[in-house]
Amino acid sequence: MDDISVAICDDSALMRNLISRVIDETEGLTVAGKAMNGQFLVEKLDLFKPDVIILDIEMPVMTGVEFLKWRKQNKVDIPVIILSSIAEKGAAVTIECLELGAADFITKPNGSVSADISSVSDRLIELIASYGGSYARRHGKQVRSSDFFSNLGSDRLVERKLASKLGADKAKEFLASTAAKPSASFSSFSASETKGPAVIEPLRKPGRIEVIAIGISTGGPNALRDVFKMIDPHLKQPVLVVQHMPAGFTKEFANSLNKICALNVKEAEDNEPIESGNIYIAPGNYHIYVEQTNLGKKMLRLSQEPQRNGHRPSADVLFESVAKIYQNHALGVIMTGMGKDGAVELAEMRKQGAWTLGQDEATAIVYGMPKVAYELGGVQKQVPLDKMADEISKLARENA
Repeated sequence: MDDISVAICDDSALMRNLISRVIDETEGLTVAGKAMNGQFLVEKLDLFKPDVIILDIEMPVMTGVEFLKWRKQNKVDIPVIILSSIAEKGAAVTIECLELGAADFITKPNGSVSADISSVSDRLIELIASYGGSYARRHGKQVRSSDFFSNLGSDRLVERKLASKLGADKAKEFLASTAAKPSASFSSFSASETKGPAVIEPLRKPGRIEVIAIGISTGGPNALRDVFKMIDPHLKQPVLVVQHMPAGFTKEFANSLNKICALNVKEAEDNEPIESGNIYIAPGNYHIYVEQTNLGKKMLRLSQEPQRNGHRPSADVLFESVAKIYQNHALGVIMTGMGKDGAVELAEMRKQGAWTLGQDEATAIVYGMPKVAYELGGVQKQVPLDKMADEISKLARENA
């Protein structure tokens, strides 16, 4: 079994070493090399041969943005994950990095780096495993599946919770003595585990499509760019989107999508009427759902109710409300993402008679959410990413 190799580019020696430690302590990952700025990385890239790059934004000599411009100009396809302390307060810069081809981003923890790096390590490993694993497989490597890394993350979460109560040493002793191996809180499944779908008998036939709801996670920023730049400019139905993304970034992300989409893309607001020709992006840290007034008008609502499936916003919350309000007059779409968020309630949408689509395994960065939805019988048709915009547009046009 091959390891996923990681190049780390950060001007902080401390941060390079801390990230290296996280990678070295994770089975299935290895550090390909370290660079203190973008120029050094450019010079060493052929030597490192990484499957994924962890890239700081603010660096001397060559910044992360400048490296991404070089990468695009030289048609380098190695995926890049942005990791920067300025990302949270510089959302526009982070989104610019996505526009330049970065795969995803994660913010450095606040406060003491050495004390807080563990707070983002599981998310960092998830992104490395997802993007680096996908790249490695395309280039002939045999690497571990995403669910392997999901289980590692779950184990570490339990160990941290025990450590807060027992202390780090006693927590490790306890886990070792009991051979405790907690099951993952979610599963992203490997290709070999694919089952046939369950059969759902809809309560009613699919009807006229009045709304389109999309749930998406890991791999989503670039996938949504691909879909919305090709979507039918005459689409009549409103589109509601849950993309798992931290607070502070979704407004800039919506603005970025708006630049390339013929339809109006905006961050959703509470008590906002749902209007045709608009694409609404759920704000980070808020659930988005549909509510119907006494006069029958459909409204968008936001809430900070507890996370569902480990997420806020949650695709399940959106799909649940769409199934209840629109029944068979909706189109539900579930796309790339680790875990199972959206799968159960997409199946409920299908039961109510809605049209449903799922991204296929071959084109999903992580075939987790769409796979679980498919197995539950919630997906009428699996669609590759390059055909998703056409399929959505065709269904919406024919059933307007």
